[in-house]
Amino acid sequence: MGRQALSITAAKPHTDAATRLRATVGRIHRRLRPTAAGAAAGLTPTRISLLVTIARLGPIRLSDLAAEEGINPTMLSRIVSDLVEGGLIERIGDPEDRRAALVQATREGRRVIERMRRERTDVLSVALESLSPGERRQLERALPALERLAEKLKEGGR
Repeated sequence: MGRQALSITAAKPHTDAATRLRATVGRIHRRLRPTAAGAAAGLTPTRISLLVTIARLGPIRLSDLAAEEGINPTMLSRIVSDLVEGGLIERIGDPEDRRAALVQATREGRRVIERMRRERTDVLSVALESLSPGERRQLERALPALERLAEKLKEGGR
């Protein structure tokens, strides 16, 4: 049997960049996720995501919340009940349909979200300070492109 030539194709530069960016953003996200405020409120990542979405979009119907978050209605119902019990969200009547209910963040829910944001910003600020001035400038220059990328992803990558 003769030797077979190995065909190795170099990864496209944008594919390599996409892989590195995805991995890096994932690591940053995982390291920013835990907060004392979230832990004190007994919030899991899913509960945090729901609370933030409810605060951003609320008052919102549970069916719309399930679609927005991609969570099945049974699981959503349990999590919403827990958040209501914890005083972070409240159910209110839908003025357009008396049979339906909406959920919205309570004052305490908004305070928890703000404390989590502040904690994450503080952690990120400390980490940024540990970088060289040149590295911080590079990150600052990259922000507009990252913000546009986030918008493109929101639009479905178009």
